[in-house]
Amino acid sequence: MQIFVDADACPAVDIVETIAEKYNISITLLCDTNHILYSDYSEVIVVGAGADAVDYKLISICHKGDVVVSQDYGVAAMALGKGAYVIHQSGKWYTNENIDQMLMERHLNKKARRSSHKNHMKGPRKHTEEDDVRFAQSFEKLILMAKSKEGAQSGTI
Repeated sequence: MQIFVDADACPAVDIVETIAEKYNISITLLCDTNHILYSDYSEVIVVGAGADAVDYKLISICHKGDVVVSQDYGVAAMALGKGAYVIHQSGKWYTNENIDQMLMERHLNKKARRSSHKNHMKGPRKHTEEDDVRFAQSFEKLILMAKSKEGAQSGTI
């Protein structure tokens, strides 16, 4: 199992690294040339700044049983399709049961924004310490669940 982080503007990178190090799981942070990151623990892959370049690279290298951290519903859908476990930086798990609804909501919201003549839409709320706590708890729970499934499949548990 590996962890892949869509790290462009991801506020949870430090939390992911802390928990991954606790369980000795390797991490790959993916970012574009506009958000270059450095890490003492994770491998960092920097891809060109083209539209969705990070997303496509992440999907090309993740595998069944890996864990993906992304706020992008499209990336989540593709990673789920490959059999990966996927979590949003808010701590919400993407699943085969909820991804279609999330994609539909994204589509309808985008459609509403396009039909609105407002030039500026309010962005996401400010990231808080409570958000970090919620993400850390949810992420660790996901890691433990993924590790137990991995162990069960390999016969080590």
